[in-house]
Amino acid sequence: MDNNEILVSLDIGTSKIKVIIGEVVGDSLNIIGVGSSKSLGMKKGAIVDIDETVQSIKSAVEQAERMVDVHIDRVVVGINGNHIQLQPCHGVVAVSSDDKEIKEEDIHRVMDAAQVMSIPPEREIVDVIPKQFIVDGLDEIRDPRGMIGVRLEMQGTIITCSKTMLHNILKCVEKAGLTVMDLCLHPLATGEVALSKDEKNLGVALIDIGGGSTTVSVFEHGTLVGTSVLPLGGYNITKDLSIGLRTTTEEAENIKLNHGHAFYDDASEEETMEVNIIGSNKREEFNQLDLVEIIEARLEEILVYSAREIQKMGYNDLPGGIVLTGGTMSMPGACDLAQYIYQTNVRIAIPDYIGVREPQYTAGIGILKFAYKNAKIQGKEFSGAISASNQTESRNEEHYRTESVKQPKQAKQQKKKEKKDPKLANIFKYFFD
Repeated sequence: MDNNEILVSLDIGTSKIKVIIGEVVGDSLNIIGVGSSKSLGMKKGAIVDIDETVQSIKSAVEQAERMVDVHIDRVVVGINGNHIQLQPCHGVVAVSSDDKEIKEEDIHRVMDAAQVMSIPPEREIVDVIPKQFIVDGLDEIRDPRGMIGVRLEMQGTIITCSKTMLHNILKCVEKAGLTVMDLCLHPLATGEVALSKDEKNLGVALIDIGGGSTTVSVFEHGTLVGTSVLPLGGYNITKDLSIGLRTTTEEAENIKLNHGHAFYDDASEEETMEVNIIGSNKREEFNQLDLVEIIEARLEEILVYSAREIQKMGYNDLPGGIVLTGGTMSMPGACDLAQYIYQTNVRIAIPDYIGVREPQYTAGIGILKFAYKNAKIQGKEFSGAISASNQTESRNEEHYRTESVKQPKQAKQQKKKEKKDPKLANIFKYFFD
């Protein structure tokens, strides 16, 4: 196993933190290790407790390490939130070599030229995503290296985010003893796995319903054109079940996972479960119809609010339809409910990789795929993600030892960088009618 071909993604979610180890062979990706732990320091997609988040990251990393018997050193981190902004960019440079062949350094120069714009001091550029390269007027070029030309242009998208939010994420990752190899925007990563090329070109909405938040993204002409995050997710369903059944949040979550159904028409009255009533020693019996009344109402609300976000972005009709993913969408009946509400073509995206065939892993696998693809275009070197596991020191001991030596220098470098609308299409028919 060549360490240079290994990438590790870190998906910091509100309900779970997931670490996925992927091996790149040619242009294909093999998943060789997965780690998952309960996310304790996150709320509605934001970090609220750094120490708890660090412990959750360590737990997920150690689980993935044990599966493959390696030591994880560097990770590609996914970022998300309403603080993310997208803006178009354009860079132009003259090809520097005497023979006019476009080389790696020309790609770097045109990417740098595209970033020369006014950015508010509280924001930071996360990445530049090329949409197309133009060589002497010839457009729609994906990789111009090796071509002959005089003038090289790049049209793309600059991703910026809040410095505060970004630095909190980086601090958590570094305190967990890891190095950030690259940053990746969640909607772009999820779209890499969940969406086909034709869907992206036609126009499609991607709704990722996680534990504490829902990410709504729209792709058109092959690129991400808008994204928004709602502070609603699977935890809201659990909370409603806890209130409705008068039980603990933990038991409500277990009942949701084992007996929950999202579509009333298909729920079974015969499936029953006993629930411990909070504040007493009583156990009360409920059936699946009792659950679906609560679950359907809350999931319907999440789907309707997502539809509103798509409308706010200016998209009333999307030929590619709506693609749903995220941990909440693994519930039976979720797709049927979405189909009933949107009245358009709807499907649930599930990664087609052994061991991770669940909607909750879409983003984590997407981070690996998108990071590798973007690195090839931009000429980034990805290496040293893992090392041999025959180390006598524990992760904590190694972290404190290296932190005492290297932290001042890293800190200096970090500072330096530092109601009814007749215009609406049928996807909103149910809600607005």
